[in-house]
Amino acid sequence: MEFKFAYVGIRVIDLDKSIDFYTNILNMKLLRRHAIKETDGEIAVLESGGSLIELNYYSKKSRFYTEYTPGEELDHLAFQVKNLDSAVEELNKKGYPIELEIRSGRSRWIYIKDPNGIWIELFE
Repeated sequence: MEFKFAYVGIRVIDLDKSIDFYTNILNMKLLRRHAIKETDGEIAVLESGGSLIELNYYSKKSRFYTEYTPGEELDHLAFQVKNLDSAVEELNKKGYPIELEIRSGRSRWIYIKDPNGIWIELFE
């Protein structure tokens, strides 16, 4: 199975202030921003020179919310796969079950955890 690293998700305290910083200070381009009902959160995807970051905000009601501690901002690593269902089947056989599945329109994201508990996103 081929995995292609795609982007890093960073957990933020204030999405508006973070977008302002990355766009107005670091000159990144805001590609999209939207709520994710499954996580009770909101994301913003930004681009610079072909590289992407995803800013992730979780409300206090979210099961993913934790008190913010500087240095623990890494939210997840994202990998693109050619066939998501095949990847999920292979990972299940290797002992890495789906922790979360999100669908939005025709898009679908699957999350597993690495041995250290780091969230890994897979998408086509």
